[in-house]
Amino acid sequence: MKRLAAAFFAVFCIFSLSACSLLPSSPGNAGKSSSSASPAASSSQTSSAPAEPAVPPTNQERAAKLVSNMTTEEKVGQLFFVRCPSENAVSDVSSYHLGGYLLFGRDTKDKTADDLIQTIQSYQDTAKIPLLIGVDEEGGTVVRVSSNPYLRSKKYASPQALYATGGMDAVRSDTRKKDVLLSALGFNVNLAPVADVSTDQSDFIFARAFGQDAQATSDYVSTVIAQMSADDMGSVLKHFPGYGSNVDTHTGIAVDKRSLESFEISDFLPFSAGFEASNGKTAVLVSHNIMTAVDDKLPASLSPSVHALLRNKLNFDGVVMTDDLAMDAVAAYAKDGSVAVLALQAGNDLLLTSDYRTQIPQVLEALNAGSLDEASIDAACVRVLVWKMALGLL
Repeated sequence: MKRLAAAFFAVFCIFSLSACSLLPSSPGNAGKSSSSASPAASSSQTSSAPAEPAVPPTNQERAAKLVSNMTTEEKVGQLFFVRCPSENAVSDVSSYHLGGYLLFGRDTKDKTADDLIQTIQSYQDTAKIPLLIGVDEEGGTVVRVSSNPYLRSKKYASPQALYATGGMDAVRSDTRKKDVLLSALGFNVNLAPVADVSTDQSDFIFARAFGQDAQATSDYVSTVIAQMSADDMGSVLKHFPGYGSNVDTHTGIAVDKRSLESFEISDFLPFSAGFEASNGKTAVLVSHNIMTAVDDKLPASLSPSVHALLRNKLNFDGVVMTDDLAMDAVAAYAKDGSVAVLALQAGNDLLLTSDYRTQIPQVLEALNAGSLDEASIDAACVRVLVWKMALGLL
């Protein structure tokens, strides 16, 4: 018990410190006229129009300037949000200029709060550009942090269980508790909520979904995203274009033969609701399902047509990321294993993968060969940096 109490005391202290901010400095006296100035000069200064205040650059402008001063290797590295490796995690941050680390159960297991805080900080200390530090803490069956009793006394409940016991107030309160704990530990992105519409208990995704129709799921997503945005916790809407009743793509290819209209009147609604509530702090994760209504050949994650739909029909201008590129559903589509190149050509900004040590060199080779356009890499990197700015990392 002493160890657990000490761990939570460390979490509380760090969270309290992170809430502090510096007040803006007061304006200086530069430009005030001297008491010895001549009457004519004084009159002239008094009658002149005040100078227009400088307009601060937008996050987009700031990010574009940063990108213009980065090397190609640095820009490519920022597009990789990778599974934290079991070895060389600290050195790989700078060696590959990584955009972020995604931690799984093995990375949090048996760690005290202080252990995890120090580990994550060691990654950030090495990074030239602050890292996205992400985790899947959905509640229910997917809990990478609260599964460790040193970090929380019990696992976070599933969305369905929360709603059944306390409605949207319980959902909102639970989201806040997650954000507080994750922030204190050093996480800045929770890959949640699940925005898939699923009402059939036999669906693979049902246990992780809200379990109700599109409108109810939209209300749930709006509630979670709005709270995460207020807490400056990065959110990730998944799994676009909507998982439906498809099989698990970790182990094979899923082909979704539903009409585009069925997506428009149902599956797209929670994603649109999340966009409206996000205040620029959410990203979208694209699944590996084949959406035959738009592209009957490529998984959504690798399909330029699906990404064009997301950008042009749903008007999403934030970060788009792949589902894990190590999953079996995409393995067959990449020539010589260069699935990351295909994912970037499709329009993704962030690539989730464990194979970054192989994939990053292949992306650099594709740029040198001209099969990838550097302008598109720049645009993706700008969106990643703008997201980091929205989350207060830059």
